[in-house]
Amino acid sequence: MTTLDVNRLRSETPGTRQVNHLNNAGAALMPDPVCRTIVKHLELESQIGGYEAAEERREEIEAVYQALGQLIGADTENIALTENATASFTQALSAVSFKPGDVIVTTRNDYVSNQIMYLSLASRFGIEIVRAPDDPSGGVDVSAIEELIHRRRPKLVAVTHIPTNSGLVQKVADIGTICRQRKTLYLVDACQSVGQMPIDVKQIGCDFLSATSRKFLRGPRGIGFLYISDWALDSGLVPLFPDLHGAHWIEEDLFQPLPDARRFENWEFPVALVLGLGRATEYALDLGLEAVRERAWGLAARARDQLAEIESVSILDRGAERSAIVTIATAGHDPAKLTSSLRAQGINTSLSTRDYAVLDFDDKGVEAAVRVSPHYYNTEEEIDAFVARLSGLLL
Repeated sequence: MTTLDVNRLRSETPGTRQVNHLNNAGAALMPDPVCRTIVKHLELESQIGGYEAAEERREEIEAVYQALGQLIGADTENIALTENATASFTQALSAVSFKPGDVIVTTRNDYVSNQIMYLSLASRFGIEIVRAPDDPSGGVDVSAIEELIHRRRPKLVAVTHIPTNSGLVQKVADIGTICRQRKTLYLVDACQSVGQMPIDVKQIGCDFLSATSRKFLRGPRGIGFLYISDWALDSGLVPLFPDLHGAHWIEEDLFQPLPDARRFENWEFPVALVLGLGRATEYALDLGLEAVRERAWGLAARARDQLAEIESVSILDRGAERSAIVTIATAGHDPAKLTSSLRAQGINTSLSTRDYAVLDFDDKGVEAAVRVSPHYYNTEEEIDAFVARLSGLLL
């Protein structure tokens, strides 16, 4: 495994000279090559026009699909570009032809926007949302979800790989094996996992995988992508409102969807952001996702070890495998005030509230938490400085 040159990576990340950025689960600091790619295209648009610039960059745009396919082990025909991970998730859900009585099986660890979408589908179409129980160690009980799939015959199984409110890593590949055996549609929210660990959609066995650019992949905000399996494409799944880019009219009331994943795309793209996403993906691939995971998860483990020594701090992360997201409760201290105080001193963390994860936070008996999410370009000294400063605030 390649050892990362942290000094070089930090030199390519100017923001590290300004701030101790431990909010990569929110939006990571972009490296210079990504920023330059975006600015270069915007300058071209200003010189020759937006459509003309996109035409001139056609090959580079196609290369983005190739890079994303390499990142998650997919063919380019199975990749669609979207505005963000939520848009990807929505497009996937909208392609499933739900009818009254259909069942979605999911977990207790989805982000609030996913849960709201499930509730909306239940209200509009009369479907049933069934949440599998957690394993005692944390994360969905795979045997329980298998029993639900066998007994309830769901139209869709939807699982979040790494919740935004926890360091938990769910066993999405084990669930995928069950879904394939039962020929059940399977949607994975990989918003927090893409960019911080290796992802292989064939190994996971999912039909849809939604992801974003701005988090651990270190790309720009405002762009994401969606993977759609061959089985889902061959089944004729089409988003609820296919765009001109995704379908051809045959006659007045009929259309023919494109044969690949681009039927899930919209016509209008922020091309500069698309190219930035591609460059961020190439950057991650050059580093190697195994090395990225080892370092990011190692820094998170260092933070957990030190935070566990503070009397008023409780580590909220559960599961046999824990990611680069660390969440803590702070007895007697308001997490909102703590994150604000840390930011004022150049340490970026994040506030997670019950609104984001009602089921998980109720299970843990907390209203809010401080979320800390280091990445590979952070240093051990930055982790230590954060813990020392937090300790001072808790006195």
